[in-house]
Amino acid sequence: MTTVEVMKGLGPDVRTIKLNGHVGFDSLPDQLVNKHVAQGFSFNIMCIGETGLGKSTLIETLFNQRFEFTPSSHEVPQVKLKPHTYDLKEGSVKLKLTIIETSGFGDQVNKEDSSKPIIDYINQQFENFLQEELKIKRSLHTYHDTRVHVCLYFIAPTGHSLKSIDMVTMKKLDSRVNIIPVIAKSDTITKPELQRFKTRIQNEIANNDIHIYQFPTDDETVSEQNSIMKNLVPFAVVGSSDEITVNGRKSRARQYPWGAVLVDSEAHCDFVRLREAMLRVNMDDLRERTHAMHYEHYRRQRLAEMGFSDEDKLSLQEMYEKRRETHQAELQRKEEEMRQMFVVRVKEKEQELKKAEGDLQTKFEAVKKQHADEKRKLEEKRQGLDEEIAEFQRRKTAADNRNNLASGTSFTLSKSKKK
Repeated sequence: MTTVEVMKGLGPDVRTIKLNGHVGFDSLPDQLVNKHVAQGFSFNIMCIGETGLGKSTLIETLFNQRFEFTPSSHEVPQVKLKPHTYDLKEGSVKLKLTIIETSGFGDQVNKEDSSKPIIDYINQQFENFLQEELKIKRSLHTYHDTRVHVCLYFIAPTGHSLKSIDMVTMKKLDSRVNIIPVIAKSDTITKPELQRFKTRIQNEIANNDIHIYQFPTDDETVSEQNSIMKNLVPFAVVGSSDEITVNGRKSRARQYPWGAVLVDSEAHCDFVRLREAMLRVNMDDLRERTHAMHYEHYRRQRLAEMGFSDEDKLSLQEMYEKRRETHQAELQRKEEEMRQMFVVRVKEKEQELKKAEGDLQTKFEAVKKQHADEKRKLEEKRQGLDEEIAEFQRRKTAADNRNNLASGTSFTLSKSKKK
């Protein structure tokens, strides 16, 4: 909400009066400037695009500084985010710059979850800031704000149309971050092809209801510049840190056998316009839009999840007590559910044990019966064997008696013959 909107909301009872002399509060802008210059600023840029589109080179060209980024491989199994923070100083202004690389984006065969790590990272930075705001003892003036202020989305210079992954990713990100699309390595296609490519991208963004960053035109000091820049989106950029001498002046350029592409020439690419749009004209608006719109949207969602609502006309203490009572009731309900679940589980376990006990008893009776049957059969066999042994002994005795009788008869006959 701007100062003008605030003044309008105060109503007709606010009077405008003329001072009779100098008071001194006209130095407030100078005080604010001095305070913020002393504290320094933070600015966080996220670069999204396929590997090899020159993201690192463009960042180094934007800030005219080599950051020594580590080249990314095409064989990364999943998207990894790599934040790099640098302390820069230009004149008396200190800037804490954070560059977030999206290593491996678009390199996987299955690109369905390519945007998930990016969304999780952006939400986590919002959550960190929210937790700092909710602390009893806050230190926001010294807190390092890591919320992403702008996303440079690099589009491959195919000359045809946006890829599906580009449209899906930008659609998922447009409510979380300020998106500025750029056509990477725009010197690889001709001027007519580039213009047709830009028009096609603009149409696809509009048809798919993708909300990219809109350069503000309500401020008279920048409206003319931003109107021109708005028509250049997506910016056709070329990055290079190499210098050549042209007409006695050193210029950054990409050298080819047929000639050179001057990075700082508006006739060759939109790099100068992109730098003006992002750093020289709208950096503060990008920061303010991140806080007032994207972070505010996240904050409302999170507070709603915590049970806070503007519809409840309650004080913070009453809201806390209400939330506490609701939380206690929820805990009691869950405790009762767990108790009931425990009782049910105990009964189920008892039934399982009783069933197991019945099964064991049945098995025991079966084994006992089997043992008794086998014992009876063995006893019958033993009795049969005893009878067979007795019969055998009887027959043996009879045989012995017969043998003895036969032996006695033979002996008598032999004696008779001798006589």
